[in-house]
Amino acid sequence: MHATFDRAPLDPSLVDWDRVDVGTYVVHQRFRYDYPTRILDLQHQLVVISPPSFGDQTRLLYSVEVSEPGEVITRIDSFSNTVLDVRIPVVEQVIVFDAWVTLERHGPVLPRSLPSKWLHEVRLLQETTRTAADAAIKQAAVDLLASGATGLALAELACHWVYETMTYTPGATGVFTTAAAALAERRGVCQDYSHLMITICRAMGLPALYVSGHLLGEGGTHSWVEVLLPAADGSGQAEGWSLDPTHNRHADLTYLTVAVGRDYGDVAPTSGSYRAGHGGMLEAHKDVRVVDVAYVTDNGEHHAG
Repeated sequence: MHATFDRAPLDPSLVDWDRVDVGTYVVHQRFRYDYPTRILDLQHQLVVISPPSFGDQTRLLYSVEVSEPGEVITRIDSFSNTVLDVRIPVVEQVIVFDAWVTLERHGPVLPRSLPSKWLHEVRLLQETTRTAADAAIKQAAVDLLASGATGLALAELACHWVYETMTYTPGATGVFTTAAAALAERRGVCQDYSHLMITICRAMGLPALYVSGHLLGEGGTHSWVEVLLPAADGSGQAEGWSLDPTHNRHADLTYLTVAVGRDYGDVAPTSGSYRAGHGGMLEAHKDVRVVDVAYVTDNGEHHAG
């Protein structure tokens, strides 16, 4: 794993992503918590490891290192996310979590195939605390529906509306900010853009998922939206279309999925509790690299980039 990460990365801006057949990526995330004195009974949750497969994305390898002795249990949640539950009896002052993942994605980018039941999944249609529609959001949904667009075209309109309405402003919001509050201020970060688009989609009857992941070339964890629609082939199955309202585009091979859920609360990368009379300080670091690409040539053959 670490040897793979030591390979020289490719410059994403020099890759012809439209012609990529296979891309290989390595992700390293580090979370360091510092406490003024000893803490007890740390119960921590990490959602930083991509699932074994997600559409055209495949997890090849992963490892997790915890600096203090304890128990690490891996489980799969109801959205098929990989969740790590960490139990540490005592942390003197510092604990560090290191997560390494090697992934592959295969082009061309197509919608994710899903069972038809996801089209009627209540959790993807009902409101959460962060995605409750107020009058302004309901009016936006009405206006978008009045366009006459349906399906993917309607989802794309919602994506564009959020992009045009919001102003990207780091620090203006927090992890508990609701879609309604972000819209009232008309500013926020990718999390707010995603929550707002999800809220509008659900208000229009389109089931939608919050996606947590990485975007090549961006520093922090990114988020976008997967809208579930009936498959175009008439099979009755579902298709998941990934749209990024922060950048007003479809997600391509530069996007790497970590987890999906109803909203940010389902996929927070790091969270937990402990016993102590004081708080701690978190320092997070992330490095995402594309380490190899294979192109499809005009005659259908493959060659490495």
